[in-house]
Amino acid sequence: MSDKKLGLFSLVALVIGSMIGAGVFSLPSDIARSAGPGAIALGWLITGIGMIALALTYQALANRKPELDGGIYSYAKAGFGDFIGFNSAWGYWLSAWLGNVAFLVLLFEAIAYFFPVFENKTMAVLGASVILWGIHFLVLRGVRDAAIVNLITTVGKLVPIIFFAIVAVISFKADIFNADFWGTGGGFDMAKVMEQVRSTMMVTLWVFIGVEGAVVLSGRAERKSDVGKATVLGLVATLALYVIISLASLGVMPKDELTKLANPTTAYILKSVVGNWGATLINLGLIISLSGATLGWTLLAAEIPYVAAKDKVLPSFFAKENENKAPVNSLWITNGLIQLFLIITLFSESTYQALYTIASAAILVPYLFSALYQLKLSSTGEGYASGESKAFELFISAVASVYALWLIYAAGLEYLLMCAILYAPGAIFYWKAKREAGAKAFGPIETVLLMGLMAAAVTAIYLMSKGVISPL
Repeated sequence: MSDKKLGLFSLVALVIGSMIGAGVFSLPSDIARSAGPGAIALGWLITGIGMIALALTYQALANRKPELDGGIYSYAKAGFGDFIGFNSAWGYWLSAWLGNVAFLVLLFEAIAYFFPVFENKTMAVLGASVILWGIHFLVLRGVRDAAIVNLITTVGKLVPIIFFAIVAVISFKADIFNADFWGTGGGFDMAKVMEQVRSTMMVTLWVFIGVEGAVVLSGRAERKSDVGKATVLGLVATLALYVIISLASLGVMPKDELTKLANPTTAYILKSVVGNWGATLINLGLIISLSGATLGWTLLAAEIPYVAAKDKVLPSFFAKENENKAPVNSLWITNGLIQLFLIITLFSESTYQALYTIASAAILVPYLFSALYQLKLSSTGEGYASGESKAFELFISAVASVYALWLIYAAGLEYLLMCAILYAPGAIFYWKAKREAGAKAFGPIETVLLMGLMAAAVTAIYLMSKGVISPL
């Protein structure tokens, strides 16, 4: 990697590029499914405040605890013990590979626009499996530098999305937008509006997942102070683009038509304005974006358990490398689970939206405990020089903690129970890692937490058997 340092503009561009992913291509219908324009605007306001607070919290943690470089789960481990730390690592890993399942599902919905054979679910899963294992063996060969791919995919996704935003603003019609502004069928109703706001939270979280990656840029910045500025500027710019896309779309097409569109919905909205070539442009951009995202998140999803095993949070089995320095065991297990969930989509009513909601819910544990750890540091003064002000970092960590708790509420009981089923088996791996280290796995507090997790998982399985909740 070049030793050239990055200035403010380059850092802002990198932050924006890392934030904007596949979710934006289906954002208009995803967010409009159960909310009107007014509630969507309020949802974005809450998300913007919460995400900026969370990003600044990660920046503060990077400055206060630079020695904690084992991933964001290391903050939970340092602040609240090994078991909480482990569950943060486990949840982040769950979110990463479940997100890849969602990417692959959406990828073949886009490919089906050009090759209708992939409208058949079986053919789509076969195609996704070929892509998955092609990337798998590529990574096993040691192909880990995705810089060129990332550059191509960033341009590939930004050009059509920015073009879409411009066309949507030009084509905006106020009468369509204002037809049911609050989504209540009438005037403003606080309870109904806030329920709509809650329903938008998993969508808005999904399109911002990766915000924690901004702190990685600090070592490459010309000035340390630029990282915080770039994080805020990048988030604000990305937020503005998301708001324009989601709200302007409601002024291009009536909500009831918008929510019935196939994925990626931006393609069909643009098609309604400029013709078939608009849908072609968006689908090509999405395919390029998702191809890069799938490669990048395959690397990340395999890296998480590998690094956690090096840190003795997961069993040493996950730390094995092949001769090309690829995390071979971690990669096989991760992609095996992705394959399993792709097959499950054949036998369920699974959709892209369901997959990303579970992935978003899974990441809430590491987000929450990272924010709580910074709240703890700024409350106790740990890591601060004598007389140094803690007020701002206390404030942002409090806001980030409240936002994370709000997201847990917004996820809803069904998805939280589904996450419990995925979290519960992790206890076996935690016990094994502790046994390898010659340490006791579960103290009194950990035992209570484990029993609560197991109870939630059993409840979820029971409700699934009764058909009350769906596996996906």
